[in-house]
Amino acid sequence: MDALSVLRQGPVVPVIIVNDAAVAVDLARALVNGGIKVLEVTLRTKAALAAMRRMRDEVPEAIVGAGTLRNRAQLEAAVDAGAQFGISPGFSGELASAARASSLTLIPGIATPSEAMWAQDEGFNTLKLFPAEAVGGVKLLKSLASPFPDLRFCPTGGIDIKKAPEYLALPNVLAVGGSWLTPDDAIAARDWDRITALAREACQLSAG
Repeated sequence: MDALSVLRQGPVVPVIIVNDAAVAVDLARALVNGGIKVLEVTLRTKAALAAMRRMRDEVPEAIVGAGTLRNRAQLEAAVDAGAQFGISPGFSGELASAARASSLTLIPGIATPSEAMWAQDEGFNTLKLFPAEAVGGVKLLKSLASPFPDLRFCPTGGIDIKKAPEYLALPNVLAVGGSWLTPDDAIAARDWDRITALAREACQLSAG
């Protein structure tokens, strides 16, 4: 599945931090039950790779990817864990090379026009804008639309349910990334109904 297909599955990609792989399956099912199929499990915890593998094995309806990919070793570990796509906070030639070698669909992060040009030179036209709110957010994406008409984005960083519609109204935005769908307290309390409700609410958003 290519990057465009991944991001066209729904308006929001949840940015998921899993501290205990034992909750991975229930968490994935809660999101899928709410209509969210694309799940980004960030490599910020020791449990992340095991969580991805459990989601892949036990929740076949989900499209499970690895977030916060920063180097070749992480990308290869994510592939071994069954990741179907990868998302990075930034861009490097080494990461691009690793993605090509593994055939993993990579959505690399950029924050400036120069980084966008570099990523495009390496063959990537679907990008993550990160950290979106900190680097200019909606205004920056509007500014990038004219000089980069063929680029599409998944802005992430500082976006919530209230800010998401303004991003999704932009023609160069396919989806937004956000952590609000999987609050730490809801996961800790195993409040899967709450997470399903947040997913359903997010699915009511629509991309422009």
